[in-house]
Amino acid sequence: MTTTTTPRTPTGDAPLPSTRVRIAPGRAARAALVKIGLLGVLDALVVYAVLTLLAADHVALAITAAVAAALVNWVYLRRGWLPAKYLVPGTVFLLLFQLFVIVYSGYIAFTNYGDGHVGTKDDAIAVILSKSLTRVPDSPGYPMSVLERDGELSFLVAAPDGTVLLGGADRPLESVDGARLDGRTPVALDGYRTLDFAAMIADQQRIAATSVPFSDDPEAGALRTQDGSTAYRYAATMDWDPSTGTFTDRETGTVYADTGVGAFTDPDGTEIMPGWKIEVGFDNFTRAVTEKSIRGPLLGVIVWTFVFAGVSVASTFAAGVLLALLLDDPRMRLRRTFRALVILPYAFPPFLSALVWSGLLNPQFGFINQTLLGGADIPWLTDPLLAKVSILLVNLWLGYPYMFLVATGALQSIPSDYVEAAEMDGAGAWRRLMSIRMPLLMVTMAPLLISSFAFNFNNFNLIYMLTEGGPQDITTEMNVGSTDILITLVYKVAFGETSGRDYGLASAFSIIIFALVAAFAIYSFRRTRSLEDTHR
Repeated sequence: MTTTTTPRTPTGDAPLPSTRVRIAPGRAARAALVKIGLLGVLDALVVYAVLTLLAADHVALAITAAVAAALVNWVYLRRGWLPAKYLVPGTVFLLLFQLFVIVYSGYIAFTNYGDGHVGTKDDAIAVILSKSLTRVPDSPGYPMSVLERDGELSFLVAAPDGTVLLGGADRPLESVDGARLDGRTPVALDGYRTLDFAAMIADQQRIAATSVPFSDDPEAGALRTQDGSTAYRYAATMDWDPSTGTFTDRETGTVYADTGVGAFTDPDGTEIMPGWKIEVGFDNFTRAVTEKSIRGPLLGVIVWTFVFAGVSVASTFAAGVLLALLLDDPRMRLRRTFRALVILPYAFPPFLSALVWSGLLNPQFGFINQTLLGGADIPWLTDPLLAKVSILLVNLWLGYPYMFLVATGALQSIPSDYVEAAEMDGAGAWRRLMSIRMPLLMVTMAPLLISSFAFNFNNFNLIYMLTEGGPQDITTEMNVGSTDILITLVYKVAFGETSGRDYGLASAFSIIIFALVAAFAIYSFRRTRSLEDTHR
């Protein structure tokens, strides 16, 4: 129950009555319990996150999370500071989902993060040693069984001296007691599930890829098995020397050292993979500008991106405004019906429309070639020029309803007095359009044209659903097609299946896109500022 003080008329020097809302004690107690409960959930999550971060040696992030949680608790547990209580949730989400993503993407642009460079140097050393394992000739066989617990595989093996050992991919072999034996073969151990023949067949690849080290020293070798019943000793062909930080190939004697490129490299420049992630400064930006295999395709993609965005905005604007002017004429019948039909493409999801158009424009089986053009063999999506034309036409079909809706609303907001006054002064239809309606129309539509340009500059869905950036440009080794725009190129560089993933270079491209769009937006808004004087 909520009670309020009754306002009274002040008399003389009497103090003004309080207008503060008083909350019933029971309701206040429930609100306090809810607040404390939510803060408790938040604190529990933060404690878990801090412990996880500390376990991963991310001390700075752990301290940041703890300080942020303490600040949130302080804001909500103290009296007053009502604006801060409203601002904290939005600020937290802004920092997590906007600022952190931007800063982290910028950081990745200055690293070599990508295929072969995803972990630390210690991780790379361990993987290189593991990959260089080869079976030791004439090594004795170890009778064994494959055990499983909590999804992890373990080898239960019998050493030549009869000792039963247990180990996993991340746990060196250790002697265990209580294992049950079948002859010399250990077959079971309490707390573990022994894989039967069917289970080993189902998990064959994982079993064959498992290496169980003999000790914490990687050079001591490891046990591997191919059939799950007998393991053999494997030893590394690469010698790791921690004192010099080099690998030496036992067969060729080649020495691989850390030369500062994020990988062990021999004197001829040959690297052994995997490497590790390092900061490379402006190397990714320098590669984009100076490396011929990247510079050429990148320039072509930048030019096509501007052409695609510019023509798309111009064509959809022209079509939308033309239709809006025609359907704004009161002499036209069935205007509402026509307006409903015109905005139909706007009702379909763009990515679905692009897929439908991809089928319609199929050179061999598409409706357009086979039905409308009588079986013509026109390579709408496989010829570089026709593919670009097809994309522009499809984007016109998708984009003109939006311009039509905006133009229709803007035209109806123009005061009729202006047009009637011009008509009484003898201005013709063309003169009234160019001198009265279009300038007032542009006041509303100019900012939307700029945002439409920025949208089409990153129109990933249309390009990828219609052509996937193709047809492929065979003149370059880079995975780039004739219709790729910058955002699809970034996607291919970051997640490409044929040319490998290079997150650092993709992030550098993203920063270039941001700079281009920001520069165009600033320039356009300054140029359109003069339109604000139209109404004055």
